[in-house]
Amino acid sequence: MSQIRSPHPYAVAGVLLGMGALTAVGLWGQSGRSTWWLDAAIAVVSVAAALATLWWPVHGALAATLLAVLSPVATPAATAGALQVAQRKKFPVAAAVAGAGMAAHLAQGLWRPNSGISLSWWLLLICAAYGALLGWGALARSRRALLVSLRERAHRAEAEQGRRVAEARMAERHRLAREMHDVLAHRLSLVATHAGALEYRPDSSPDQLARAAGVIRTGVHQALEELRQVIGLLREPSDDEGELEPWPGLADLPGLLAEARGAGQPVRLTEEITDAATLPPSVSRTAYRVVQEGLTNARKHASGQPVEVLLAGAPGTPLLIDVRNPLPPAGAEPVAAGSGLGLVGLTERVRLAGGHLDHHDTGGEFRLQARLPWPA
Repeated sequence: MSQIRSPHPYAVAGVLLGMGALTAVGLWGQSGRSTWWLDAAIAVVSVAAALATLWWPVHGALAATLLAVLSPVATPAATAGALQVAQRKKFPVAAAVAGAGMAAHLAQGLWRPNSGISLSWWLLLICAAYGALLGWGALARSRRALLVSLRERAHRAEAEQGRRVAEARMAERHRLAREMHDVLAHRLSLVATHAGALEYRPDSSPDQLARAAGVIRTGVHQALEELRQVIGLLREPSDDEGELEPWPGLADLPGLLAEARGAGQPVRLTEEITDAATLPPSVSRTAYRVVQEGLTNARKHASGQPVEVLLAGAPGTPLLIDVRNPLPPAGAEPVAAGSGLGLVGLTERVRLAGGHLDHHDTGGEFRLQARLPWPA
């Protein structure tokens, strides 16, 4: 059951003033007739019917239409009611109310003919008036429906935009989580390797102990700096802050390998890359992360074992990154505990870059292999 719409107080006041004035003019025009007292009573009831159309448009309009059969003073209320119905109800209902209004005024013209106009012209005028009211109301109703539809579409578009923003933020959080894992896992594995050397070689010379402590201090400092870069992405830099350094790519690979070798990890790099300058930056960053994750895993699980790194590719062919290292002896404990999610995040990173990542044990060694697209 639909709720009755509560009209605005200004609408009630407008109907009272407008209908009251028009009905008063019509009543004044009937002042010389013997039926003036009947017209006065109909005038009061017709104004009440006009007010009723604000709550019940069909019932109010039909009541005013019935009164219009008895007196022309009800014509303003009847026509206003037809307009209300046309604006607020469907076209068939509005057409039926308009037809009832035309029939009522035809009966009025037969019972109380107007001496200033013939019946045929009177009927033509009434039909034209009701047709205009019906068209005007239908146009207003269509326009209102269009505005409501546009408002709903705007709300839906705003909600959809909010959903897309939320999804983008979630994807960015995931990306930052992968960055933090890749960066910190590499640095902290280096620190753990040197700390382990200090723990298991307490008889080292003071120079060796000082050198290892310096490497640990440098590694921790670099980890904090790279963590600052990742966290810096979570907020907009202020005017007094410098620009964050770009994420590393294959051009930074020599530094990564030097760090690994400095931690006592034998690494041999084989490069078979043609025209490396044309490699897209996103692919270069992803390739760097693949090598970094491979070195980190080898350092954690097969400390001291040699690592083979192969880079091969050319524009128009996939970039191949192959990192392999011997499996650790049975029962060997990892140097540093891991979350187990590094390869999961790396797989997703490679997939988002349009490539494919594979990792498995084969022939007594662990192999990490990625293929990344390299447009021609």
